[in-house]
Amino acid sequence: MEKGTKSKKASGEKTSTATKGKSASRAANSGKQTKHSGDNQMQMGEELQTLFVDMLKDIYWAEKALTKALPKMAKASTTEELREGFEEHLTQTEEHIKRLEQVFELMGQKPQAKKCEAMEGLQKEAEEIIEDTEKGTLTRDVGLIVAAQKVEHYEIATYGSLTTLANTFGMTEIADLLAQTLEEEKQTDENLTYIAENNVNFPAGIEDEPATAQHKGKSSSNAMEEEDYEEEEDDTEEYDENEEDEENEKG
Repeated sequence: MEKGTKSKKASGEKTSTATKGKSASRAANSGKQTKHSGDNQMQMGEELQTLFVDMLKDIYWAEKALTKALPKMAKASTTEELREGFEEHLTQTEEHIKRLEQVFELMGQKPQAKKCEAMEGLQKEAEEIIEDTEKGTLTRDVGLIVAAQKVEHYEIATYGSLTTLANTFGMTEIADLLAQTLEEEKQTDENLTYIAENNVNFPAGIEDEPATAQHKGKSSSNAMEEEDYEEEEDDTEEYDENEEDEENEKG
């Protein structure tokens, strides 16, 4: 009986020790996670960090490409409001590039651009709009706004995703830099919508009407002149016929 009792006691002590060990381990891990989040020390896995850096390289290329595209879009704009909007965003874009370089530095990476196929396609689309629309028309501005907002939506998606990832892993300083750019991209998108609704869309829809009306006016005027001319011819013919009748009577 004593042996059995001792065996059970020993077994119980081992179980208790193991349980305490697991609890202590969980508490320690929990403490580490909390500390890491608070101290910005939580590390991404190698594969995820590679993806994160690749996305940084992608948007870095995109921003640099925009510094070349925006002046062309500003020059092609018809309205002053849209031209100024593009010029203002060019200044912001140059600042976005500087922030990305800071992010690379904080990541311990050298700033490097990786060709962004999406941005290249959007840039080509903007160039095609300029080629396919008439200079000085509001229709061109409509097309340019659509192209610019496609770019903004791509950037908003990219910066939004990068900011969320940075926050998830406690990279506060990086997240703040990315979030600042994200807000500016959202504001630019809203500004473009405002210009479209208040300066471009409706006038673009009726900009052909004056020319059409003028053309119709000229056509109507010409038709009236032709009718008057025909009436004059008829009066002349009637006058000639009356003169002939009078001469015949005299004869």
